[in-house]
Amino acid sequence: MADSKREIERKYEATVDTRLPELTRVAGVAAVDHRGVMELDAVYYDTEDQRLAADSLTLRRRTGGDDEGWHLKFPVASGIRDEIQAPLSDTLPGSLAALLRSRVRETELVPVVRLLSSRDVHHLLGPDGSLLAELSVDEVRAVRLAGGSGTAAWTEIEVELADDGDPAFLDAVEHRLRKAGVRPSASASKLARALAETAPGTRTAPKKQRAAKKTAPRPRTAGDHVMAYVRDQITAVVALDPAVRRDLPDSVHQMRVATRRLRSALRTYRKILDRTVTDPVGDELKWLAAELGIDRDQEVLDERLRAAVADLPRTLVLGPVRGRLRIWSVAHRQGSRRRTVGVLDGKRYLALLESLDALRAAPPLLPAAAEAPEDALPRAVLRDYERLATRIGHALELRPGPDRDLAMHDARKAAKRARYAGEAATAALGRPAKKFARRMKAVQTLLGDHQDSVVARDALRTLAAQAHTAGETAFTWGLLYGHEEATAAAREQELPEVWERASRPKLRAALEG
Repeated sequence: MADSKREIERKYEATVDTRLPELTRVAGVAAVDHRGVMELDAVYYDTEDQRLAADSLTLRRRTGGDDEGWHLKFPVASGIRDEIQAPLSDTLPGSLAALLRSRVRETELVPVVRLLSSRDVHHLLGPDGSLLAELSVDEVRAVRLAGGSGTAAWTEIEVELADDGDPAFLDAVEHRLRKAGVRPSASASKLARALAETAPGTRTAPKKQRAAKKTAPRPRTAGDHVMAYVRDQITAVVALDPAVRRDLPDSVHQMRVATRRLRSALRTYRKILDRTVTDPVGDELKWLAAELGIDRDQEVLDERLRAAVADLPRTLVLGPVRGRLRIWSVAHRQGSRRRTVGVLDGKRYLALLESLDALRAAPPLLPAAAEAPEDALPRAVLRDYERLATRIGHALELRPGPDRDLAMHDARKAAKRARYAGEAATAALGRPAKKFARRMKAVQTLLGDHQDSVVARDALRTLAAQAHTAGETAFTWGLLYGHEEATAAAREQELPEVWERASRPKLRAALEG
């Protein structure tokens, strides 16, 4: 069983002769409890091409200390990581292996670095004796286990905030350390420093890599811009996989959005990327988005129905409405959740990730990819706009009812694609593309609320039938159904005005320069 915690810490350069300042002078610190020295032995794992290190992930098996076991750390922000812990075992626990699957796939994880640390621990305590932070002075020796045989040694100070602590407290500690001449570490983690300082032949590789990154050429052609966007979405899909497995808030939605943005880009820029290569990938992305949608759509529906019930006066909530809704929601979410994780564990999904890697490594560029962005990208964006305009016109011609509902749903999908096309072109075309995407989003939002109302009415009809069969009053469910009908009618009335703003000729003319 794996446990998760948010780790907020800062690291500082030190030497064996570094003396800690009087830490009780830090605001809020009443006492410093010296806990003694502990010996830690950690072996860090990665693929031979260091995929985890490339994404600032760390995986280690550590003995010694209060939390020995397997630790997997995901970066959240500078100095903040989520640490997933599993009990000590000889092999990597399956719970952690699953969180690495999108990056590792079938590639073997091997020991890359061993760190032996003597950790001198100090607890910074508040007036009530509560732990504010743990400060340790670590004497570290690193041994390269793969890709070389180098060694390195250094001393550092690490300050880790206590659970639920105020991050501002670390500022106060740092102020005191700086006054004593202690400076922040240049390395983000022990592993990063170990890899740099034990690399064969050089200790300056990290600086050279940073310099190369800064001087990398900026996108110049239409193909450059499209592929930069495509690579960003591929990176997002891979990075969000473990968040979905951990059931983090909004993770399914964000992964589905990245999947849809990627598929949309492949379709929108079909004059730039060879469709014989991208269409099969797009088909698989459509499949993945649909699978993710089972969980996400249920999540959206649950939130909508709960909010609708909460907004009703208590006198209009007749019968066990909340209980029935809760049971119905749990039953549907449990099934969809299991299905989503099953998809991420399947061979088809892993094959898709391999295809995305191939697309990123060898873009199937067509001759139009060499054109200037301001020439090729507007043409692609405006093709998607014309597609949306046709669907909006068709929806507005229909009378209210199932046919119009379906036509508005089709228009919603076209609005989403037009919005994503504008977003993908923003880096190249600037403000006109950004404004275009914003207007398309307004159309998408309105049509999305309409479609959510259609789906909600189907669910409310089912809940009303279940309540009636159980001998309960269906009054409240019918009331909510009526509210959703009114919402859909309002969105239909608003559509012409919203579309008029989004379809102004000046907006499209600005895209073309």
